[in-house]
Amino acid sequence: MKEQQTWSQRFESALHPAIARFNASINFDILLIEYDLTGSQAHAKMLAHTGIISQEEGEQLVTGLEQIRQEYRQDKFHPGVEAEDVHFAVERRLVEIVGDLGKKLHTARSRNDQVGTDTRLYLRDQIQQIRNQLRDFQQVLLDTAEKHVETLIPGYTHLQRAQPLSLAHHLLAYFHMAQRDWERLGDVSRRVNISPLGCGALAGTTFPIDRHYTAKLLNFEGVYANSLDGVSDRDFAIEFLCATSLIMVHLSRLSEEVILWASEEFGFVTLKDSCATGSSIMPQKKNPDVPELVRGKTGRVFGHLQAMLVMMKGLPLAYNKDLQEDKEGLFDSVNTVKACLEAMTILLQEGLEFQTQRLQEAVTQDFSNATDVADYLAARGVPFREAYNLVGKVVKTSIAAGKLLKDLSLKEWQQLHPAFAEDIYEAISPRQVVAARNSYGGTGFAQVKQALLSARAQMTTK
Repeated sequence: MKEQQTWSQRFESALHPAIARFNASINFDILLIEYDLTGSQAHAKMLAHTGIISQEEGEQLVTGLEQIRQEYRQDKFHPGVEAEDVHFAVERRLVEIVGDLGKKLHTARSRNDQVGTDTRLYLRDQIQQIRNQLRDFQQVLLDTAEKHVETLIPGYTHLQRAQPLSLAHHLLAYFHMAQRDWERLGDVSRRVNISPLGCGALAGTTFPIDRHYTAKLLNFEGVYANSLDGVSDRDFAIEFLCATSLIMVHLSRLSEEVILWASEEFGFVTLKDSCATGSSIMPQKKNPDVPELVRGKTGRVFGHLQAMLVMMKGLPLAYNKDLQEDKEGLFDSVNTVKACLEAMTILLQEGLEFQTQRLQEAVTQDFSNATDVADYLAARGVPFREAYNLVGKVVKTSIAAGKLLKDLSLKEWQQLHPAFAEDIYEAISPRQVVAARNSYGGTGFAQVKQALLSARAQMTTK
C-alpha cells in the first residue's frame, strides 16, 4: 500500500527494509487487535453520532471492523512487517473490505491516542483477570488454613526459631498480602480506566467530536482533561507494574518458604509428584521446581518496572517513539504474573502435603517457649526485664546441660524463682503457648478462627 510505505507526499521513498523491520511493532502489538477493533468501532460510531460521517458510513465501518475481528479469531488475518503496527494493519484490511470509506476511520484520531486507548482497554481486562486469580489463590489459602488451625509450626525471626504458631495463622499472613494486592489492582484500575481517545496527536482536533460519547461506549469512567497528558501518560502502566511487582514479591516469599519446608533439613512438607520434578542423575531427588521458577521469574517483572521508569524519566511532551517500548514488558509482566499465580494456586491446592507429625516434633525441640516463661513471671508480679534476664540465664544453663525447658524439674524452676509452680509445665507446652496469644491479630486459636471468618467475609467484596 503506497500510502503506508511513503507516508504523506512529504516522503519520496519507502523505508529501508532493515529500518522497516526495526521500526515495526506488529510482531507484538498484534496482541492488541481485539481492543483496537473495539476502540475503532466506538470511534466510528462517534463520528456518525456527531455528523462527521453519515450513519450509513458509520455502520459500514463498524461491520467491516467486525469482519476483521472474525477473520482474526478464525486465524485468517496475518499482517506482516509491511503493516508496521496493528493500527495500520487493521486500517489497510478495512480499506480492502469497504473501499475508500475505510480511509475515513482515522478522521479526528491519531495513532497516539489510539494506542493509548488500546493499551488501557487491554490492561483493564487483564487487571480483572489477575484479580480473579488472586481470589482463587486466596480461596486455596483459606481452605488450607481451615484444615490446620490447630496444627503448630515453628515461627522464625532472622531464620532462627522464635515462637510456635498456628499453621493457619502463618498461611493467613499470605492471604492478607494477596488481599492488599487485590485492592491495589482495583485502585490502579480506576486510573487505567480513563479515555485518551480524542486527544489526537497531542493537541486535540478541529472536528466536533464527542469524547464523552466514546468513553461511555467503551465503559471508561472519564476522559483525560489535557490532550498532552492523555497521549503521553504511562503512569497507569508504571502503577500496574508496581502492583504486579508486589504480587511477585509475595509469591516469591511464599516460594522461598516452601523450598525450605520441602528440604530434608526442615521436612515440614512433602512435594507431590504432580508438582515436582526429579534429577537427571540423582534418582532420589524431588525438586521444588514450581516455587523455584516463581522465585526466579520475579526478577523479570522487577526488570520491566525498572525499564519503564527509565524510559519515561527523560521524555519531553508529548508522544515519542520510545513509548513503543512500553508494550513488550507490559505484556510479559501480565503473562508472568498470571502464570505464577496459577502455578502457586495449583501447588498449594494439590501439590503439597504438610507433615503434621514432623511439625509437632519441631515445636517441642527448641526454646521457643522462653518468652512464655518470662510472661509467666511477669503475670505474677516480677518486672518483665528482670524475668527476661532470669529466663536467659536458665536457657543458658539448660543448653549446657543438654536439656529443654520442659525437662527441668519443679525444684530447678523454684531455685530460679519461688513464683514458679506446677502449672509452669502447662504454660510452656506448645499448644498453650499458641493458644495464650489471644490478642487481636495474634496466633491464638480463638483469634485464628475469628480471622478465618473475617477473611471469608473479605472474599465477598467486589
